[in-house]
Amino acid sequence: MVGSANGATDLSSEMEVDAFRRLFPLRFHERHLLESVRPDARSLGKARETSLALGAVASADGSALAKIGCTTMLAAIKMEVMTPSKEAPDEGCVAIDFHMPPICSPIVRPGRPAEAAPVVSKHSGMIDLKELSLVSGKAAWMAYLDIYCLDADGALFDAALLAAAAAFSHLQIPVVSLNDDGRIVVVSKENGEKAKNKPVNEEKRKLKLRSIPFALTCILHKNYILADPTAEEESIMDTLITIVLDTSCQLVSLYKPGGPALAYESVLQDCIALSRQRVKELQKILNEAILDMDVD
Repeated sequence: MVGSANGATDLSSEMEVDAFRRLFPLRFHERHLLESVRPDARSLGKARETSLALGAVASADGSALAKIGCTTMLAAIKMEVMTPSKEAPDEGCVAIDFHMPPICSPIVRPGRPAEAAPVVSKHSGMIDLKELSLVSGKAAWMAYLDIYCLDADGALFDAALLAAAAAFSHLQIPVVSLNDDGRIVVVSKENGEKAKNKPVNEEKRKLKLRSIPFALTCILHKNYILADPTAEEESIMDTLITIVLDTSCQLVSLYKPGGPALAYESVLQDCIALSRQRVKELQKILNEAILDMDVD
């Protein structure tokens, strides 16, 4: 009877905590902040568990599945031959689309524009477009990068940029050759043996990426800085700041889309310090994913 009574008391207590969290979410979180801990037991500056899986889409030329906590992004790249512009005859192009289907979050509606898309596009500079050239002025690669948000639980841009960088790290540029009409054609496994002309590139190759950018989003609330926020934290503490650093920990960009909290210099320095630590973590995760792929 005593055990049953204790169990009922614990259940009642859990229900009261859950009810308080739903009715007064900000007060609930601020009580945790007083103890320098968050509801998921993380310290304020700690990011969620992160994982990467390369080659997640077999039909793509490069792909990656990135997870930061429950936030999940799938990035896939498809290569197509195009005619380069007259302004840049020795360069290819990168086209980026970001997709947020309604299944990824209860607040997403069909047709809603994805806010992360133009921001991710600004960081396609990790690609040297000259490496996408095939025949000067005649043929180059167009890399179509599609990023799908499968679960939106905060820090979407961080996960999207990580998935994009990982997909380009996994990318293998297909073999192409000139056909009898002088056009560039992709040499597939089916027609590879029948190709009469020498391939333009002898074998699949990987891109040499410039310094890879990594992002960390933080929430500014009163005197607190919370790294890698969940969707719940973002919804009740609305001052976000995203720091993007490259692999040498140099500042690439900084985004602060509004919010009541002011980003003083000391606050920015603290956010950048957290970002530098995060870059080391993400670089290690990416290197391990590439190594696992090479072993396989």
